[in-house]
Amino acid sequence: MPSLRVEVVYARASAQDVALVEVEEGARAIDAVKASGLLARYPEIDQRRMRLGRFGLEIRADESLRDGDRVEILRPLAMGPMEARRLRARRKNR
Repeated sequence: MPSLRVEVVYARASAQDVALVEVEEGARAIDAVKASGLLARYPEIDQRRMRLGRFGLEIRADESLRDGDRVEILRPLAMGPMEARRLRARRKNR
């Protein structure tokens, strides 16, 4: 059966971990994440609440992959974008 080469990325605050995996055609995003070994290396990733992205756009875990895709394990935001803007505006006004 033909296979797809996919990059799975987990970006932490200090560095990113990239795993190149080969999955069968028709594989889903979650299949690539499991094959990457990143879930075992980073126990802080909760598979039940994990959010995924493809080239910066959020996707469902069951989305089909294409050859050359980059699947990203998205970390929870420390603060929302609106709150970050408010804080920057306050600092600027001081």
